[in-house]
Amino acid sequence: MSGQYDCSHWEPLLDAFADGELDAAHALACEVHVQSCAGCAARLRSIRLTRERLGSPCLRLAAPPALRARIEAALVAEHAGSAQQAHAVRRDREGWISRLGRWSIAPSAALLAASLVVMTMTTPWRVAPGLEAGIVESHVRSLQVSHLTDVATSDQHTVKPWFNGKVDFAPPVVDLASRGFPLAGGRLDYVGGRPAAALVYRRNGHVINLFVWPAAEPESRSTHLDGYNLMGWRQAGLQLWAVSDLNAVELKEFQEDFHEAATP
Repeated sequence: MSGQYDCSHWEPLLDAFADGELDAAHALACEVHVQSCAGCAARLRSIRLTRERLGSPCLRLAAPPALRARIEAALVAEHAGSAQQAHAVRRDREGWISRLGRWSIAPSAALLAASLVVMTMTTPWRVAPGLEAGIVESHVRSLQVSHLTDVATSDQHTVKPWFNGKVDFAPPVVDLASRGFPLAGGRLDYVGGRPAAALVYRRNGHVINLFVWPAAEPESRSTHLDGYNLMGWRQAGLQLWAVSDLNAVELKEFQEDFHEAATP
């Protein structure tokens, strides 16, 4: 036990920390924790020693000559097949170029325009949103590494002061249990290149991560990405983003309830 953390809670984080898979905020938290916890520091050394031993050259098994010969023969055959395919492609392309040369300019331009219209109607274009993708990534990571909360409690008067000194703003923390969205706790996270307060709420088995940071320019919109619904809005000089696999209607209900409860 170290402070208010159960050291068993750190085990998956230590594995990810040793593999370099944590974001900056969680990596820093691990570094601070192992400096004050001898047990976790020993476990981290053991993980790194095991990785070093597994990477030792003496554990590598050399492939037998027969296997090497079969692989080389397969590569040669594949190369020959690729060369034949490339030749066929070049032949087809030259044939198309020859036929295109016999077309008039006007019909060709008309056909090109029609092709562009068809491509525009049938191709599912999608621009990957950077901020939204980072929010979804942080949400999924919080579920995968079992690090949903740093402070796990439904008491808003415990969660809100926990952020003092950890972020340079005061995130609004409200209890929405009476409206069907009980508070589960909070944690420090990192989204879009900035530290953020993450408030965790639940709804019938679904997890809602609410990310909060100071807002210079507000982002107010809702979207859907990789199976998750997202909703962003500005309130009291802060930017808030809610993300969950909860349906869009109930997530909108959460946003409205939170906005009303957090408004003085």
